[in-house]
Amino acid sequence: MATVRLLEAELAAALGRLAPQDLTGVVRAGAGVPVALGRAVRAAGGSLVVVLPAQGALPTPLPAHDRAAAGELLFLADHVRLLEFDPRDPGACAVADEQIINTCHGVIAVWDGSPAVTAQGVAPLVAYARGRDLPVEVVWPAGAERLTFPAQGTARTDGTPQ
Repeated sequence: MATVRLLEAELAAALGRLAPQDLTGVVRAGAGVPVALGRAVRAAGGSLVVVLPAQGALPTPLPAHDRAAAGELLFLADHVRLLEFDPRDPGACAVADEQIINTCHGVIAVWDGSPAVTAQGVAPLVAYARGRDLPVEVVWPAGAERLTFPAQGTARTDGTPQ
């Protein structure tokens, strides 16, 4: 997919400005942007934390369209973190993304700048991160097209996974 290649190059440039020892990317397991961010974090020499949905202490099955991507992310991961949420519930995913942002010292948002149509999506997460006074870098490569699946990802810049 051309957009994913453009995105990986743009993320590589953004992450390349950070020292590898200060870079830990945190992504919620899923297809699309999380995989692009995971690949870029590892290529930049950073550490990757993959967040999986859980019920109690057990991982919850992901929707079918996210399973292959989650497998790649788990292969790339240095750490896996369980977070209680239902991956089929968009509202629960938005809350999980906010919880992930709460562990970050900075956010790289893949966002075309379009306004939010619902409470879910990147626009509300960018607003949430900015409201917490976190540095936010928005990445949207020229020529990219909106993806048709959930597209959220965050990157930490303090070197410690959570």
